[in-house]
Amino acid sequence: MIKKNDIIELSVTSATAEGSGVGKTEDGMAVFVPQSAVGDLLRVRILKVKKTYAFGKIEEIITPAPERITPDCENFSRCGGCVWRHISYKEECDLKRQKVADAVERIGGIQTNIRPIIGSERVLRYRNKAQLPLGLSKDGEVQMGFYAFHSHRIIDCADCALQPAVFADVMRLTRDFLAQTDNSIYDEATGKGRLRHLYIRLGEVTDELMVCYVVNGNGLKQEDVLVRMLREGLPNLKTVIINSNREKTNVILGGKNRVIYGSGVITDVLCGLTFTISPFSFWQVNRAQAERLYAKAREYAALTGEETLLDLYCGTGTIGLTMARDCKQLIGVEIIPDAVKDAEHNAAVNSICNARFLCADAPQAAAQLEREGARPDVVILDPPRKGCGEELVRTIGKMAPDRVVYVSCDPATLARDLKYFAEIGYETKEVTPVDMFPRTAHVESVCRISREKPHK
Repeated sequence: MIKKNDIIELSVTSATAEGSGVGKTEDGMAVFVPQSAVGDLLRVRILKVKKTYAFGKIEEIITPAPERITPDCENFSRCGGCVWRHISYKEECDLKRQKVADAVERIGGIQTNIRPIIGSERVLRYRNKAQLPLGLSKDGEVQMGFYAFHSHRIIDCADCALQPAVFADVMRLTRDFLAQTDNSIYDEATGKGRLRHLYIRLGEVTDELMVCYVVNGNGLKQEDVLVRMLREGLPNLKTVIINSNREKTNVILGGKNRVIYGSGVITDVLCGLTFTISPFSFWQVNRAQAERLYAKAREYAALTGEETLLDLYCGTGTIGLTMARDCKQLIGVEIIPDAVKDAEHNAAVNSICNARFLCADAPQAAAQLEREGARPDVVILDPPRKGCGEELVRTIGKMAPDRVVYVSCDPATLARDLKYFAEIGYETKEVTPVDMFPRTAHVESVCRISREKPHK
């Protein structure tokens, strides 16, 4: 039996969804090793031993796996953002597709066609949003970057390879501003200090840049100096915003914004439509890959122009509005009032006249549509990570759509919900994984679900 601090030889034969390689000892105990690759032969130091499994770290790579590569980021071993920078992108995509297939089969108990994953054309500089926590080192130096894995310890970072180069310019200018002014940095432990987060968004097509500072209070000292520095250093700067968050919480944004430069919003283009983006707006982090995901969703919706399309969890309307011209009527449902206002605005900006949006939860919307005698032919679902759940699936079943298109950011909750759909007479025809976030552990999927006996 192995014990803590033992050093063993281990062959890595599989990988977890979170990015650890897995090998087995001679007596069959699984050992999880971060930053290992399938095919590695390693010397591993055991860090923790449980009854049936253990955790270890690499002491030596005896024989590297064929798909192992040299990480291209100095923070990879410490930062909690990326987990796959040490393997080829092809291997990463294969592992993500397998993650989806395993969840659908093992959790959902469903046998269906799992399509090849839609990989991203860019694995670097693809993110259009950053939320960067600030803190102080033990020496009192400003720390700005990302949290270490499973912690709130900030890993200082001058430039992230997943973000546009202009984000590094924003970070540098912010550090310069802090060095020149008497603004304090927020301390999570005490709840004191002023500047909490730097929040940046970029319109990839329009090149419009938003810079937002999350503060524990109403503002920063010498905001005029900050705006001047940003305007001089960032030619594409569109707006600067102060967001107030006085709560002792892990939630990044507070409820109040104050614009100190520009209009408070930026715009961008998705699937040929123009969208207005505020700090609160949901907007796909990888815009180019979102277009591919939405194209697959549109294919699965199979709209002919005669359907009523119901977009649940519609947010600011992005996915539904990209299909509005292919259906007779679009009905979006969202429980957040500000998001509904944004959706209505986005419809108006794009001259879409066959869309309406309800501020309600799904059961309320279903009851209203039933009173109106409106039955959706196709339902689009794009829920948060927790998925839909059994109650909502059954609510959808009562509306009896012919087809459901389910966009998911979590294979486990997706598989659970597909099982619920099967129980009410809907069959999962096909699942296509989509890699929206290269080099991270996340993978999205889009599913085509059909009613076994179409509504007459």
